[in-house]
Amino acid sequence: MALSVYLNGKWVSSRKEALVPVFDHGLLYGDGIFEGIRAYNGLVFRLEDHIDRLYNSAKGISLEIPVSKKEMIELVCESARRTGLDNCYIRLLVTRGVGDLGIDPKKCEKPSIYIIATGIALYPEDRYEKGLDVVVVSTRRTRPDMLNPMFKSLNYLNNILGKIEANRMGADEGIMLNAEGYVTECTADNIFAVKNGELYTPPVYHGILEGITRKVIIEIAKEHDIPVHEQGMVVQNFLSADEVFLTGSGAELIPVVTIDKKPVGEGKPGPVFKQLREWFKERTKYDGIPFK
Repeated sequence: MALSVYLNGKWVSSRKEALVPVFDHGLLYGDGIFEGIRAYNGLVFRLEDHIDRLYNSAKGISLEIPVSKKEMIELVCESARRTGLDNCYIRLLVTRGVGDLGIDPKKCEKPSIYIIATGIALYPEDRYEKGLDVVVVSTRRTRPDMLNPMFKSLNYLNNILGKIEANRMGADEGIMLNAEGYVTECTADNIFAVKNGELYTPPVYHGILEGITRKVIIEIAKEHDIPVHEQGMVVQNFLSADEVFLTGSGAELIPVVTIDKKPVGEGKPGPVFKQLREWFKERTKYDGIPFK
């Protein structure tokens, strides 16, 4: 598989060469931020949105990214260019950098930048046709006053614990609730419900990451006069929905057909999901920064 990796100024093209220092605080403590980005047809999709979110995350954790936004955009485009692929997945990370075995960020001299570009298939293709089986997990989403979900940090243990639960139950994904019992998101994706032709999705203030793909779907829906409601939702709102689907840079749009082994709607991907997915595919053909 084609691969390009940027390691703090050095480019490599194999996993064996793609090594990071063991004293990097991103490895030792999850002290850093990241973005998952897609490239389609020679364009890096919504790259400026991803870069804006990256720098906002950095500001939120007092991390000084050592390059400008313009320079970062070029590094991301170059990483995609070096794969030789028209379509690829890009993982951009900025860590606190190399320090000592203490947690003090002041001991880290300079942040580190790592970029991985390669192909990706988060779910098998048949899942987009047949849909996912998801469950509600007991692991609660970290409260925003403890770790703000608006910061896309390297510390994903909360999500991973939820994913472990979903795996144990034989499900494709896990729905995570907040401390008050409201649905937030899945372990790696935002979630939408369709009811009577209208979209519903949990609000940012309930403890979700404001996903780029989520944002695009809301834009597309409004452009086509589909009402969108961002409001507090409980599990029953999804169980009684006509359709449910997930969004994320890795997953794109993917339908949910069961929740806790109960069918959603007719138990198969619905027409609103299918139409939104087609509109999303069309958007990826022109909405991005060229790297070819």
